[in-house]
Formats: sequence, structure tokens, C-alpha cells
Amino acid sequence: MAADLVHLETLHRRLLWLACWTIHNANHLREKDDGDVKVGGHQASSASMAAIMTALYFHALRPEDRVAVKPHAGPVFHAIQYLMGNLPLEKLQNFRGYGGVQSYPSRTKDVDDVDFSTGSVGLGAAMPIFASLVQDYLQGHGYSAALGRMVALIGDAELDEGNIYEALQEGWKHDLRNVWWVIDYNRQSLDGVVREGLFHRIEAIFAGFGWRVVRLKYGVRQRAAFAEPGGDALRDWIDACPNSLYSALTFQGGAAWRKRLQVDIGEAGAVADLLARRSDAELASLMENLGGHCLQTLCDTFDGIADDRPTVFLAYTVKGWGTPLAGHKDNHAGLMTPAQMTAFQTAMAVPVGEEWNPMASVPDVAALQGFLARVPFFARGRRRLAAPALPCPTPVTLTERVLSTQAAFGRIMDEIARNGGPLADRVVTMSPDVTVSTNLGGWVNRRALFARAELGDTFRDERIPSTQKWAFSPQGQHIELGIAEMNLMLLLGAAGLAHALFGQRLIPVGTVYDPFVVRGLDALNYACYQDARFLLVGTPSGVSLAPEGGAHQSIGTPLIGMAQDGLAAFEPAFHDELSIILDWCFDYLQRDGEGKLDERTWLRDETGGSVYLRLSTRPLEQPLRRADPEFARGVIDGAYWLREPGPNADVVIAYQGAIAPEAIAAAGRIAEGRRDVGVLAVTSADRLNAGWSAARRARARGLATAASQVERLMDRLPRHCTLITVIDGHPATLSWLGAVAGHRTVPLGVEHFGQTGTIADLYAHFGIDTAAIVAAASRISPGRPLRLSA
Repeated sequence: MAADLVHLETLHRRLLWLACWTIHNANHLREKDDGDVKVGGHQASSASMAAIMTALYFHALRPEDRVAVKPHAGPVFHAIQYLMGNLPLEKLQNFRGYGGVQSYPSRTKDVDDVDFSTGSVGLGAAMPIFASLVQDYLQGHGYSAALGRMVALIGDAELDEGNIYEALQEGWKHDLRNVWWVIDYNRQSLDGVVREGLFHRIEAIFAGFGWRVVRLKYGVRQRAAFAEPGGDALRDWIDACPNSLYSALTFQGGAAWRKRLQVDIGEAGAVADLLARRSDAELASLMENLGGHCLQTLCDTFDGIADDRPTVFLAYTVKGWGTPLAGHKDNHAGLMTPAQMTAFQTAMAVPVGEEWNPMASVPDVAALQGFLARVPFFARGRRRLAAPALPCPTPVTLTERVLSTQAAFGRIMDEIARNGGPLADRVVTMSPDVTVSTNLGGWVNRRALFARAELGDTFRDERIPSTQKWAFSPQGQHIELGIAEMNLMLLLGAAGLAHALFGQRLIPVGTVYDPFVVRGLDALNYACYQDARFLLVGTPSGVSLAPEGGAHQSIGTPLIGMAQDGLAAFEPAFHDELSIILDWCFDYLQRDGEGKLDERTWLRDETGGSVYLRLSTRPLEQPLRRADPEFARGVIDGAYWLREPGPNADVVIAYQGAIAPEAIAAAGRIAEGRRDVGVLAVTSADRLNAGWSAARRARARGLATAASQVERLMDRLPRHCTLITVIDGHPATLSWLGAVAGHRTVPLGVEHFGQTGTIADLYAHFGIDTAAIVAAASRISPGRPLRLSA
């Protein structure tokens, strides 16, 4: 261990230097096209984590472990990867530049092995909790996946994020294990100093949720000093010292430490002797020898945890440790000046011209390289795993004549559960306490709930009739969550990365009330940013949920579906459309192509992604069975003609979702006085819009024949034709259709919080009922644009 500590100390210094130099290069040395705009970086936040990450990556971690790195310690992570040969130098040199490593670790944008993206504060910290739950799920189902520790390296200021505590509670509910959180307790945040005594609250909260709490406050040298005569007084002074004063004295250095300690505790006696035996530099080193910077303390502590109980390490650190920025309250986004960097380079013994040399100033390169070759964490090479795609079952055909899309979803999932097969066995459903009301009850009755321990259905055992036959077992395929939509999105993200993290593919399906998608939107974006693969079902949706009032009616979610990268959004009206979409979805979730565009639609379908369905509780009369391949293709591409427009069409009605009956009825009434009226059934404004944008970009690159699905649909309309778009949601979802070929457009939709009433009441109130559509058409003169008067 003594020899290893020598190597670890060398690596600590190398990582600290490379992280700081990377940031310095980006801000002060690299040419910039935008003048003096600050590139940024976090030298102080990196410095406070350097020893912790050295002890973990080069000593404590194993290949099966996964780590979420504190966002502002990204430069240390990238320095580790560079030192291990997993990152090209040019990527590091272009830190925060185009094509370089990201400001914060990213699975999708960085080329080195990032386990969890951590750019959104708090979410990266919580993600390992849900990854551990996915590990347990895989083990319960007998899938080969070595159990590893899911580790979060987090800043103390991240504990201000509310999702942290939602995740802790969910972990407690599911008997969490194999999770480590290492808190960089440097007691400084972006704009100030962390409140005094916060550690008491932190420790109490984690202990309350059943975690082991380990405090790493003192380093080896401090503990040795405490054993000297007068050491007790020194320890008591450290424990009582306010955070801001400790930081200020750290910045001021050894002379300031001596002066203050002499005044407070060291005028005479044993403490005075303790101080006198140390130079100013040695005294400063002693006072900065906190547990989070002492490699021996860190390694011994990590080695001492041999079980799978969730553990939080409260590692006391100095923000900016080892740099000229150490302790200063402005150091969070502060940068070393060129003069400070020169002094730092001298202190780190890095020769001029050797700044990027990973082995600069290493006394025995061969010995260090031999040590690195034995580091367990990197022993298996690249850590991004893969899993084969699962065969998809044939589409489920429903025969009900009147049905809502939400009920159809439940029927299809129940049929998949009943039929079984490889894909059905890999589906894992989840919901934040709305399983039954989102129509997953049938699936759960067949497939049961997941828990690490068997738990029977008490009502069934007591012979009390219930439609819910729910028992818990390690083989269950539904994970019931508490009412926290952030946790749903995080679990979808973790399960949707099972193939990449654990080499086992899952098909995660999550259901949530559609208006509450926005409560988990940050975590949804985070899951998509990691390229996790899942199906999110938002249901019920829109003002069609009329009796529930504005609190339960979603307006803007169609726009979220269009805007969210990595998420293909659909809103079918009929169950045959939904069946086609789900069949396509199960394949789409598993694709991992190289990004070649489909030149028919100009969509990047080969890359795959996640899917969002906006479904409704409104029962609709279903059309006769439609087996035309062109119909199925149109459903997936985003739209098809429900009623073909004639060559002289003055009016075309385009609708999306549960508003279909109003659009169809209005077309019938309008056709009594007009010829050639068309009805465009939009199943995915998202995919229509994405294909249109991509085709325009292709034409700008010289591909003159590039045409998207929506352009082909609009091409058949005469220029004088007016589009009336209508949706049970924000009208901007479809209003852009007029821009495709220059058609005048009348967008109808919902822009304000809903009322309580019947569907007819609310549709009339918002002007999206049949009468409103007909009235809009009545203002259109045949062969001419819309009249704005009347």
C-alpha cells in the first residue's frame, strides 16, 4: 500500500495540473474567434475533487462500477481519460471548443467513457440510485449483469436541488443497495459560503433513509497532530471554526493561520509548541490536510466498506486546494491569471514545453505505467457495452368500435403480456402512482410488480375481491413509484441505458398524467441527452379531460414533444394508428445506426431514440379496418389523408389527436357547400416538422430533389387553399403547416388554462368544436384567401 500511495500521490498531482492547465489553455492561450468572451471552466471545483477521484478511479473502483462525476469536476475526469490513453490530446486541448470535450461530462458528446451525463445539477447525483435499481431488476430476472457500485460524486451545493430528496425516498422504498455518494464538502457555492452546520442536516437526512454516513474530516497529518500535546485544542478549534473563516485563512496562507491560531488557542503551552514546530508552509499544509484531500484516508475509508449498504461519504475539502485560488470566496468561476499559472507550474515542477505531457515531472515513468496497467477500473477496456436487438411481435389488432387511445394502449399492453415472447419479457413498466388510471392494470395483473423480496397480495390472501391482482416478486415487470415525476424520468433513463451500462436490453415503458410531464421535464431532457431508450406515455391529455379542470388538462405538451431532442412524439386518434405506432416504436427504441438520413422522409430513424405518446381518455368511434400499407406508412411518417382533397380544394382541415370527430364532422358540413374539401390526419406534428426542416437543409446543400412527407402532402393543394388546423392543445403545434407551401392558415387550439365542464362545453369555449371549424371555413371565399372581416 505504501508503494501504491506514492503512485497515487503522483497521479493526484498530475490530474490537478492537467485539469487546471486544460482550463487555462482554453481561456488564455487558445485562439478565440469571439474576442475576449470567457470560455470558463472550474479550476477550483476541479481541485477540490482531484484527490477523491484519484483514490476512486485508481484504487477503489472495479470495472462493474459506474460513476456520475460532479459537473464542475469534468476537467479532472477528462484528465484521467487522457492519462489512461482513452482521450486524444486534441480533444483536451479543445476543451469547451467545437469538437472538444464538453464543459460537463456527456455520454453523447464526449468520446471518452462517461457513465452518466451530469450537466444538470442534482440529476447526475440521483441517477446512480435508479441505475442500482435497474441492476437489481436485471439480477432478479436472472440476466447476467455483474453487480457493481453505482457512485455519485457531487458538490455540497447540489444538495439544494429538491430532486435529490425525492430520489433518496424512492431508493428507501425499493431497499436500495450498492450506491455510494461522495460529497465534496468544500462549503462553498457559486455565490457564497455554505450555511454553517449543514453537515448535521446532511447526515441526519441520509441516516433517516437508512444510509451509512461516513465523515472524512481529518487527514493523516491532522490526526497525527491531534495526538500531540495541544492537539485536542487544535481539533476543537477546527471543529468550531466558521466555514467562511476557514476558507479565508486558507487563501491567506501559513502566516495568517499562525496569527489566528496564536490569538485563539496558542499563546503559550502545548499548542504554542505544536505551532512552533512547523514552518508557515507546513502549518498551511497541515490545516489544508482535510480528509477529502488525504489519499491514505480516502483509500482506507473506501476499503473499509465491504457490504452493499448505501453509503454517503462527507468528504471535507478546500475549494481550489493546491492552487492560488484555494479558499477565496470568488473562486467558483474564477480563473488563475497567467502570473498565477506560472507560479503554479513552478510549484508543480512541470517543465516549460511539457505542459501536455501526461508523464511530465514523474520521477519513475516505467513504475507508474506499470501501476496504471494494474488499475482494476480500466482493466476491461472500453466500458460502453451493447446488447442485441430483440425481435418485435406482430402488431396487436383491436376490434372495439368505440375506444379511447388510453384504453387501447392498455388493451395492447395486456395482449403483449398475454402473448409473451422475448420482447414482452424485457418490457419493464413504471408509473408514479397512476398505474391503474393510465391503463396499465391489465399488464400488471399478468406480469406482477417488481421487488427484491417476495411480498404477497394481502387482499387476495384474505379473499377480498379486487380487480388488482398485485403481488411483488423479483420476477415482476412493473416498478411502482411514488408521486414524483422526476423519479419516473430518471428511472426511464437508467432502464433505457441498461444495454450500454450492463449489457442487457430492457424496453422501459413509463406512464404519467400528461399535464405532469412538465413536472419531470428537466429529468426527461436529461434522459434524452444521455440517449436513453424508453417509451413515455402521457395520458390522459388535453382539455378533453374536461371534468378535471385546468389543473389536469395539458396544453403545451405537444410543443414539448416537438421541441425535445431524442424523442419522437405521436398523438394518434384511433386504435389502429396506435397499434402501428407501438409496433414501430419497439423497433425504433433498439436502433443504433450511424445517422444516415432516410431520403424518403429525411428523418434520422436509423439512429433510433425514445418515443412519447400523448393519449386521451375520450372514446371515439373507430374507422373501418385499414390495411393499406400507405396508410401505415403515413401514420409513422406523421400524417395521411383521411379525406383526399380534390384539385380545386378551397379548404383543408388538419387535425391531431382526439379532436378527430369535430374535424371530420366539420368537413362533412363544409362539403355541403364546397367541393374537394380535404381532411389531413396528423399523427405526429413532431416528425412532420423534423422531416421538413431536414429536407430544407438538404436542399440548401444542393440536393434539389429532397422532399419531406409534409411537402408531398401539401404539394397537391392549390395555392389559394386555406388550411384550418385544430388540436386539443396549443395551436402552434400545427400552425406552421401553412409555411410549407405558402398556404393561408387558420390555427385553432387551446391557449389558456381550461375550465371544468363537459367536452362539448370546453370545445365550444375554446373554439375548437365543429361549429368553430365550420365558422372559420365560412369566412373563406371560394378560390380566394380567408376574409379577415366578418
